[in-house]
Amino acid sequence: MSLHITNLAKHYGGTPVFSNVSLHVAPGEFVAIVGESGVGKSTLLNCMAGLDTWDEGSVLLQGHSLGQMTDDQRALLRRRHVGFVFQAFHVLPHLDVAQNVGLPLLLLGQPDDERVTEMLAAVGLEGLGSRLPQQLSGGQLQRVAIARALVHRPSLLLADEPTGNLDPSTAAKVMDALIAQTQEQGTSLVLVTHSEAAAARADRVLKLRADGLV
Repeated sequence: MSLHITNLAKHYGGTPVFSNVSLHVAPGEFVAIVGESGVGKSTLLNCMAGLDTWDEGSVLLQGHSLGQMTDDQRALLRRRHVGFVFQAFHVLPHLDVAQNVGLPLLLLGQPDDERVTEMLAAVGLEGLGSRLPQQLSGGQLQRVAIARALVHRPSLLLADEPTGNLDPSTAAKVMDALIAQTQEQGTSLVLVTHSEAAAARADRVLKLRADGLV
């Protein structure tokens, strides 16, 4: 995975969110981004995938300039190369665990029950594929989200406060699963977090401020 961000700036109306943000994420690297609440960490993460717009600078993902692509082109690029893990899990309540995990493969037209089973086992949810989300704990739901984000073997995983709703013990287990699977697949990981424990496990920790990343 190659992710290059150069001199990125974002405003809401006339209010600057951040500016002069530059970042290169190497293949397989784990980068944690920390910072004060409201400084734009989640917005920056969304810009990395072309889910949000920016006012200055560029984002290159797999050699593609996201700012010069159409919405459909960005969506296809994300579908193939990017995985997401969010604090709120975002699992679909009417689908069972296996169906939730297999959704990215279905969207790619590549359904693979064996791969889904493999990912569930990898995150410690073996045998739980037929359960509905409401039958799982918060830690289990977050592991469903991790399995879903990695099932299609993305080059880049973006994680936004993935342990924010979890107790410290469960959070550590979720981070174990997240790191183990990204390392095994050679996936680059960008983590936005307030958790010092989670950030401490990264290869590199950067702080987002209004004037850039330090």
